[in-house]
Amino acid sequence: MRQNVLLKIKLWMMLIPLLCIQKQLNAQNQSQVVQGKVTSLGDNTSLPGVSVLLKGTNTGTVTGIDGEFTLEVPSGESVLVFSFVGFSTEEIVVGNRQTINVTLSEDITTLGEVVVIGYQTVRKEDLTGAVAVITPEASKRVSANSLAESIQGLAPGVTVRNGGGPGEGASIDIRGVASFTNTNPLYVIDGMIADANPTINTNDIASIQILKDASAAAIYGSRAANGVIIITTKQGKEGPAKISASAKYGVQQIANRWDLMNSAEFAAMQRRQYENSGETIPSSVTDVNPEIDTDWQDEVIRTGNIQDYNVTLSGGSETSSYLVSGSYFKNEGAIIGQSFDRSSLRVNTKSKVGRITFGENLLLSNSFDRSPGDGNPFYDMPQMLPVIPVQSDDYISATNPEGWGIGSIDAVTYAWNSVAVNSIDSRRANFAKLVGNAYVDVEFTDWLYYKFNAGVEVSFDHVKNVHEYGVWRFNAPDYPSTINEERSRYSSLLFEHTLNFKKELGAHSINGVLGYSQQSSTREFTSAGRSNLMVYNGRYYKTIGSATGDAVADGGIPVDYSIYGYLGRVNYVYNDKYLLTLTARLDEDSRFGANYRQGFFPSVAAGWRISEESFFNLDKVSDLKLKASYGELGINPVGSWDYTAFINTNPRAIFGPNEDVNVGSTQARLANPDLKWEERVVKNIGIEAGLFRNSLLISVEAYDALSKDNLLQLPVGGYLGNLGGNPFVNAGSIRNRGIEAAVTYRSYGSDLKWDASFNITTIKNTVEDVGNRGEGIDYIQIGNTRTQVGRSIGEWYVLETDGLFQSEDEVLNYTNSEGTVIQPFAKPGDVKYVDHNDDGTINVEDRTFAGSPWPTLQTGAQFNVSYKQFSLNAQFVGVFGTVIYNDVRKVLDSYQRTNFRADINPWTPENTNTSDPRIGLDTEQGIIDNNLGNTDRWLENGSYVRLRNLELGYALPEIFMDRTGLESGRLFISAQNLFTITPYSGLDPDVTGNGIYERGLDNGNWPSSRVFSLGVQLEF
Repeated sequence: MRQNVLLKIKLWMMLIPLLCIQKQLNAQNQSQVVQGKVTSLGDNTSLPGVSVLLKGTNTGTVTGIDGEFTLEVPSGESVLVFSFVGFSTEEIVVGNRQTINVTLSEDITTLGEVVVIGYQTVRKEDLTGAVAVITPEASKRVSANSLAESIQGLAPGVTVRNGGGPGEGASIDIRGVASFTNTNPLYVIDGMIADANPTINTNDIASIQILKDASAAAIYGSRAANGVIIITTKQGKEGPAKISASAKYGVQQIANRWDLMNSAEFAAMQRRQYENSGETIPSSVTDVNPEIDTDWQDEVIRTGNIQDYNVTLSGGSETSSYLVSGSYFKNEGAIIGQSFDRSSLRVNTKSKVGRITFGENLLLSNSFDRSPGDGNPFYDMPQMLPVIPVQSDDYISATNPEGWGIGSIDAVTYAWNSVAVNSIDSRRANFAKLVGNAYVDVEFTDWLYYKFNAGVEVSFDHVKNVHEYGVWRFNAPDYPSTINEERSRYSSLLFEHTLNFKKELGAHSINGVLGYSQQSSTREFTSAGRSNLMVYNGRYYKTIGSATGDAVADGGIPVDYSIYGYLGRVNYVYNDKYLLTLTARLDEDSRFGANYRQGFFPSVAAGWRISEESFFNLDKVSDLKLKASYGELGINPVGSWDYTAFINTNPRAIFGPNEDVNVGSTQARLANPDLKWEERVVKNIGIEAGLFRNSLLISVEAYDALSKDNLLQLPVGGYLGNLGGNPFVNAGSIRNRGIEAAVTYRSYGSDLKWDASFNITTIKNTVEDVGNRGEGIDYIQIGNTRTQVGRSIGEWYVLETDGLFQSEDEVLNYTNSEGTVIQPFAKPGDVKYVDHNDDGTINVEDRTFAGSPWPTLQTGAQFNVSYKQFSLNAQFVGVFGTVIYNDVRKVLDSYQRTNFRADINPWTPENTNTSDPRIGLDTEQGIIDNNLGNTDRWLENGSYVRLRNLELGYALPEIFMDRTGLESGRLFISAQNLFTITPYSGLDPDVTGNGIYERGLDNGNWPSSRVFSLGVQLEF
C-alpha cells in the first residue's frame, strides 16, 4: 500500500514538470485577439476598407469606417499584412501585443494605380500616353486663389506663371504653346468641360491628372492641343456619417520693395539733375518742406491676410454615398482696396440600384472681387515723388475737390496717385456660378457599360464701376462722375453618351470607349451707364437712376457656339507586356465656315514592358517600360463670329425729293469663310523605370509638337474696306521640342519616413511660319519683341548697348567704316549703342535679338519627411534662362519726372566706374538717347530658385483624440514664397507678361506674396 502511494507520488513529481511544459506550449499556441486602428501618414485620417490579412492564409478582415479592426490570430508569431489601394503594404509581427496601430503611407506610384485619361480609367502599368498625376495633398499646401497657382513646380512639362493679386488666376502652358492666340489648357471637372477659375474651391479636389501628349488627350480632339487637365472631386465612402473640418489663417506680405530715395535725397539728386542741364531748379526741391516725405509704397502696401475654412459631411452605404461640403475663402490683398472672397457649397451623391448607378456632382459658388477700377499700383508707386503729399489743401481745386497730391509744374510726375485711385474709382465684380454634372451608368454585362452624362455651367455675373468726381494724375482731363454696370449670363450645356467595354481573354486584355458628345455655350450681356452722380451731404448715390447726366446702354451675344463630337479609344494589352492604344475623335464646330467645320483627330501609342520579358532578370529593376505615341490635336482660338463679316449700320445718306436721311449698311470687315482648325501634330517617346521594389521611380520623355494652320491676322490694305480689323487666316506654324524627367525616391522606416521628388523640363519653341506678310517680312513685330521664322516667339529685338562713353575723344572716334560719327550728340557719360548696319547712325535698323522670355530649363522639387507625429514638407521651384524687360526700372532710370533708386550712381568725370549714365533733363538729345525704350539696357536675367512652400505639421496624439472624441487631428504652420534667389532687380521674376508676344514684359507685374499660415485639420 505504502509502496503504491510512493509510486504515485513519484509519478506525479515526474508529470508536473511535463504538465508545466505542456501548459507553456499550449499558451504559446493559444489564439489571441488583436485590435487596432489604421491611419494615413499624410494627414493622420482614418482609413476605412483596409485589408488586414493573416499572412499565408485567406483569413482576415477589413477596417471599419473609423479605421479600426479586430482579428483573432493563432499565435504571437503570426504576421498581419495591411494593404489598401493607393498605399504601401505593411507587414507586422503580432508578438505579445493586443493592440496594433498602423500608419500607411501613400504610394501614388504603384503600378496598380488607376489613372483618369478621359472617359476611362486605366492602370498606370497599362498607360501609353504622357500623363502627370498631382496629388491634392501636394497642391493644397499652397494658399492659392486657383488650381493653376497651386500646382506650380509639381509636374514636368507644366509652366505656371502667377498673377499674385486677390482673385487673379495663374497662367498655364503645357509643353510650350500651340497657338499664337490661345495657350490655355482644357479643364474637365467631374466630366464637365468647364474653366477651373478662382471661383472653384480647390479643397474639393480628389485628384488632378494632366494629359500632355496626343495619345492621352486626343479623346478631346478639337480642344486638346494645349493639353488637358482632368479634375475629380471628392466622394463619400461607405460607413456612418463623418465630419471633417479645416481652417487656415495666414498673413500676406509683399516680399520685396523698390529701394527709393526719400524727399531729402530726391531733392538733392534733382537739384544735381537740373544743374547738369543748366536749367532753373524747381522750387519743390530748392525749398523742401521737411514735413512732406511720402513713402508711396508704405501708403499703398499693407499686410493682407488669407482665410480658408472648409467643412465636409460624408458617408454612405453599400448602395449609396454622399458628400456635402461648404467652404469660405477670403483674401484681403496686400494692396489697399484689393480683396477677393468666395463661398461655395458642393453636393456629390452616388447611388446604385441593381445594375444602374446614378449620381451627380454639383458646385454652387458665389464670389466677390473688389479693386480700384483703374491703374496699376506696382507701376505708379515707385514713380511718385516723395515731395508730393498723399492729400493736401494746397491741391484743392475745382477738378480736385479732395485735394489729392498729383504734382504741379514745380513737381512734375505723370504717375498716378494710387491712394486717390482707390478712393475715387472702384470696381466690384460678383460671380454667381453653378457647375456640375449628373450621370446614369448602366451595367449591361460584367464587361459592357453605358453612361449618360449631362453637364452644366451657368454663371450670373455683375460688374459695377463707379467713378467719383476728382483726379489722380497731374494735368488729367476733367471727367464727370460716372457709373457703369454690366450684367451677363453665361451658360454651357454638355450631353454625352458613352459605351465602355472591358474584356479579358486569356493573355489578351481589351478595353475601350465609344461615345458622342455635344456642348453648346452662350453668353449674353447688357450694360448701362450714366454720368453726373448725385451727391448729397458729401455722399454719392451709386445707382444709375440717381445720376442725372447722359445715359448709355449696350447689349449683345458675344458668345454663341456648339461643338459636336464622335469619340473612340481602344486599349489592348497582351500578356501584361505589349500595349497598344488607338484613339480618334471627329468634331464639328459652329465657329467655322460651313466648308471647314469638321475636323478629325487620331492618335496611336504603343508600349513595351521589358521587365515582364523572360530574358529580363535584373533584380534591382522592378519595372521597365518603353512607350511611344503619335497623334493630331486641334484648337480653336477664334470667337463665335470670326468666320463671317461685320456690318456697319452707321452710314447715312440724304436723297429723295424731301432730302430724307436714309440709314444704310456696309461690310466693315473682310470675312474669311475658309477658316479651319489649328492642328498640332505631337510625337512622344518615353521610358519609365522602377528600381529597388519601386522605391526609386524614374521617367523620361522626349516630345516634338508641330502646330500648323495657326490662325493669324494678316495685314490687308485699308482700301479693301477693312474697317473692322484684319481677318483671321490659317497661316502660322510653331514647333515645340523638349525633354521631361521626373525622379521620386521613397524610404519608409518604422518611425522615420521620407520621400523626395525632382522634375526637370526643357522647352524650345521655334516659329516655322508667320504667313505672307509682305515681301521680305517673315516676322511679327510687337513692341520691343520680334516673332521671326526660325526663332522663338516674342524674342527681344532691341538696340545693343556697349557701355558708356568715357571721354569726348571716345565720342568723336566712334565712327562707321566711312568715318561718320555715329552718335554726334552724345557726351561723356552717355550710353553707347552698336551700329550693326554700319550706316553711321543709330536707328531701328540697328536692332538685334537680345534674348528670349522663354525659360531654357524649369525644375521643381518636393521633400517630405515624418517622424512619429511630426511631418515636414518643402517645395522648390526653379526657372532658368529667361530674359525679362524691366519696364519699371526703365521709368526710374530714365530720370525724368520720377523718383530715383536709392542706390543710383550716375556717371561723372570723377565717377566713371559705373553703369548708370550721367543725369540730366531730356532737353538734351544725348539724354533723350540714353532713355530709348528699345534697348537692351532694360533687359535682365530672370532666372530664379524659390522656396515655394515650407510646412511643419503635427498629428494630435491618440490619447488626445480619445478624450475629445476626435477621429484624427493635425496642426500645421507654413511659410509660402519664403525666399527667392535671383539676379533680377524687379519685385518678382515670376512675371505673367503681356500676351504671348510680350511674355517677359514686367510693366508692374503683381509679385507673388509671402504668406505665413497657421491651420488645423480635424475629423470627427
